[in-house]
Amino acid sequence: MMLNGKTALVTGGRGGIGRAICERFKREGATVYAADLSAGGSLESGDAPRGFLQLDVTREASVKAAFDHVAEHSGALDILVNAAGVEIEKTIEDTSLDEWNQIFAVNVTGTFLVSKYALPLLRKSNAAGGASVINFGSYDGFIADPGLAAYCATKGAVHALTKAMACDHGPEGIRVNAICPGYVDTPMLQSFFEGEGSGGDGGSIDSLQQAVRDVHPMRTYGTPEDMANLVNWLASDEARYAAGQLWVLDGGLSAQVQQMKL
Repeated sequence: MMLNGKTALVTGGRGGIGRAICERFKREGATVYAADLSAGGSLESGDAPRGFLQLDVTREASVKAAFDHVAEHSGALDILVNAAGVEIEKTIEDTSLDEWNQIFAVNVTGTFLVSKYALPLLRKSNAAGGASVINFGSYDGFIADPGLAAYCATKGAVHALTKAMACDHGPEGIRVNAICPGYVDTPMLQSFFEGEGSGGDGGSIDSLQQAVRDVHPMRTYGTPEDMANLVNWLASDEARYAAGQLWVLDGGLSAQVQQMKL
């Protein structure tokens, strides 16, 4: 088991990708805190698992309380995954200031706050490969889908923050990386296709599945388990030399010239 004896906290831990990460971590022998707004999370299903922590990443008091709980029950932290995130399908012209502030509060400030209060516990890690922080960026932090202006802006910020954290805390034995997914079969993707923005103009994910596959060189989109596989490696001691990197996991989507698709 790659994570035997390690302690991990995953924000958005009851969502699509976060839940898959928590399940993988448990199979690899880790003690896992699944932190989210509710036990059901974005999937709106399932009883509260052992280790569930109610956490609002936008509220400093909530974040501090969560890490006080981890400190009391575990004493140290080896792995932090900042997977909590939201999306707004609008151009900047159609995005209100409140919406802009809210998406930055979750995607960027949430990553900042959670990392800030995790650091004292991460410094106590005895992991041979060092403690590991894994943020969630997006391929939309490099290139842009239409109608996702605020979301793209937040992911670009997470990418820059990841590199800064890696520089600041690498000397302390804390590795910081970011996963940058493309299309992944999650409730967020469902919302994207049902929305009025750059998704399917009201179509369902079922009717658009093949179209989504066809824009990828691999002719498929990702699953939460695909994301969990890479996160698991980055969290393990095998990744001891991996730091400050933005790991794009998008089935080759961003590698191609879009105008040349067949």
